[in-house]
Amino acid sequence: MIEVVLPPEGQSGISQELVEKKLSSFVTMVKARAESKEGPRKVLLLPPDFTRFHSRAGEISSLLFDLMPPTGDWAVTDVMPALGTHAPMSEEQCSTMFSEAINSADVIRVHDWRNDVTTIGHCPASMVANATNGMVEKPWPAQLNKLVWEGDHDAIFSVGQVVPHEVMGMANFNKNLFVGVGGVEAINLSHFIGAVYGMERMMGKASNPLRSILNYASENFLQKKLPLYYILTVMGKNETSGDLEMKGLFFGDDIECYLEACKLSLTCNFTMLEEPLRKVVVYLDEDEFHSTWLGNKAIYRTRMALADGGELIILGPGVKKFGEDDECDVLIRKYGYVGTPTIMKHMEEQEELQNNLSVVAHLIHGSSEGRFSVKYCPGHLTREEIEKAGFIYGDFEEAKKKYGGLVDGWNEVEGERIFYISNPALGLWAHKDRFEEDGEKAEEGGGKRARVNVGSG
Repeated sequence: MIEVVLPPEGQSGISQELVEKKLSSFVTMVKARAESKEGPRKVLLLPPDFTRFHSRAGEISSLLFDLMPPTGDWAVTDVMPALGTHAPMSEEQCSTMFSEAINSADVIRVHDWRNDVTTIGHCPASMVANATNGMVEKPWPAQLNKLVWEGDHDAIFSVGQVVPHEVMGMANFNKNLFVGVGGVEAINLSHFIGAVYGMERMMGKASNPLRSILNYASENFLQKKLPLYYILTVMGKNETSGDLEMKGLFFGDDIECYLEACKLSLTCNFTMLEEPLRKVVVYLDEDEFHSTWLGNKAIYRTRMALADGGELIILGPGVKKFGEDDECDVLIRKYGYVGTPTIMKHMEEQEELQNNLSVVAHLIHGSSEGRFSVKYCPGHLTREEIEKAGFIYGDFEEAKKKYGGLVDGWNEVEGERIFYISNPALGLWAHKDRFEEDGEKAEEGGGKRARVNVGSG
């Protein structure tokens, strides 16, 4: 089952009216497909958290809540933001992202990735070994929040945006389940798989070994039990105004709607550049990015565009910590973004890293490997904290004064050409030669490596 909604001819984005109409039709169809049952029906919504505010998933979730209010025969009883490893949403973030009706109904649930999960099955060790070049040979545990798996809902709507992603290749679909409301063991191993396989081989690709593992879990576990439906958006900028708008809306109950969304996303969210970039300035929205765990998207999404010896300057007025939870924050501060060989050596020697593979992956992803420099200009971290973590420190107020008022794309500042990105979460940038070179190097490096022991967190 799949429905693809695109802007009508002559329009660059999907109107609010069309979104509401299609959502209403989809909900009607879901109700019609359900088996007969006495009493009210329970519905669970799984939107992303505030870091995906621009996905319009909050708005869609609010519309779904209006279509299935708590007093109806079909009632939204639970709204669980898919936090993954992120910190819980604040009251202010919930108020901004969701309607007053949702916020006043006592339906928002907080996902605890370290404790409140259950293992629903395992994917074969052979798939993990293939994805990690033989470094890890153990089954991948498919884990979900207990409310999702045991909540006895009559319908579950997974809502979110499809966009290039550093761990999964392309975001959303079953990532919203197995990572968004998944458990520490599964998330640790999945992030590590993505890092070992190679971020440059993953980003922008819907098909890759890690996604195959999640797809196996979907086909063998999820689809056999849960009444799961996907509502996916693709967002892009209006070419005239520069405003963000919905370029596609996708409905379905399996992978097909996701694959169609990926095709559109690559035309809207992937920028192939004619030349490598010598200097890039990236701005991190103060309300959206509070940590380097989130803010390092500035590194992930531009690394294939940056020239050798290039400079990346990150303006992060809201950045006040490294990890999204205390345990991750401590480990990032201790080991730093010091390059893959050093991080892998630490992991082989330190049990605390073996038990926190998502941190290992994050440190690998956030390292420039010495190919380009990274200057972080945080609003709330000191020079000592930034430099100890392996970055160059920059004063935020000075950087803001120098680079304020830039527009997305090429700018000239004091006679220097600078490429500016106002939100790295919205896309992926690459230079053709680097994009192809990284893929070739990754293929050449695909031989066996020493096996490592990994803990369960």
